[in-house]
Amino acid sequence: MSYTPSRPMGYGCLILSMSLVGAYVALTKPLAAMLPVFLLAWLRFGIGAVAMLRWLKKPASEQPLSTQSRWLVFLESFLGNFLFTLCMITGVSMTNAVSAGVIMSAIPAVVAVMSWIFLKEKISLRVWGAVACGAVGIGLLSLAKDGHGASAASGGQYAWLGNGLVFCAVLCEAAYAVIGKKLTAVLTPKRISAVINLWGLLLMTPMGVYTALHFDFGAVPANMWWLLLFYGLAASVWTVWLWMTGLKVVPAARAGVFTVMLPVSAALVGVLALGESLSALQAGAFAIALAGMLLATLPGRAAADKLPLN
Repeated sequence: MSYTPSRPMGYGCLILSMSLVGAYVALTKPLAAMLPVFLLAWLRFGIGAVAMLRWLKKPASEQPLSTQSRWLVFLESFLGNFLFTLCMITGVSMTNAVSAGVIMSAIPAVVAVMSWIFLKEKISLRVWGAVACGAVGIGLLSLAKDGHGASAASGGQYAWLGNGLVFCAVLCEAAYAVIGKKLTAVLTPKRISAVINLWGLLLMTPMGVYTALHFDFGAVPANMWWLLLFYGLAASVWTVWLWMTGLKVVPAARAGVFTVMLPVSAALVGVLALGESLSALQAGAFAIALAGMLLATLPGRAAADKLPLN
């Protein structure tokens, strides 16, 4: 039998999961400067596969998966692991962690919109207002430069492309949240974590192996390997298991509230650990995006917690 946490424990798992995601989103910037994107992503999935080898074993209590559930498992990995990793690593390498944090503030609103489209949940005017706030906040980023010339350091004219890729990662993360709720009804959090990571490894292996054959591993300093180990464990193991554990007892709509910790954590790590600064325009964009997040996640009717799953 799988462990079912209490509701407060589920909230704690969701908060910790999104905090770790925000931290590794910011920390992939120095990693992406040392390792090619495909190699970095492949190594991340490889670390996860080794760490979760025992989790791949099918529990005796697990029922055979339907065709729909098998497709959902693949999509959970393809969108939430494979595409999210490529878009996030490439995007952060072109922009900065603070900007990535602002863009990711749109996740709760995007989760709400996807719930409306795919789960037939009714969306209030307040949520549509949140979507508008997120769009304005992201738009302001195109004008923002920090005091250390981060835009130039992040690719100059390509910063807009980096921001766009981070937003694509937002779409992938929102899909991951919606699909994950359905998967927790048929698989344990450990099995979900292990299986979707294995799919990610398989999808990334051709590009990862090709890149590895043409890469000088000796040029990577030792501290980057330790950072890579943290990234691989956090991205593939800890955050996924924590998120799926929380989703077992927290409705998908309410779980979206806790994605607030992702952009906040990413921005804090960018400022405190990576030496980035927060310009007035970036602060304004962040405030608008957070206002939109609050509009999307403040408690509404009790029925809002009861998300249709079919």
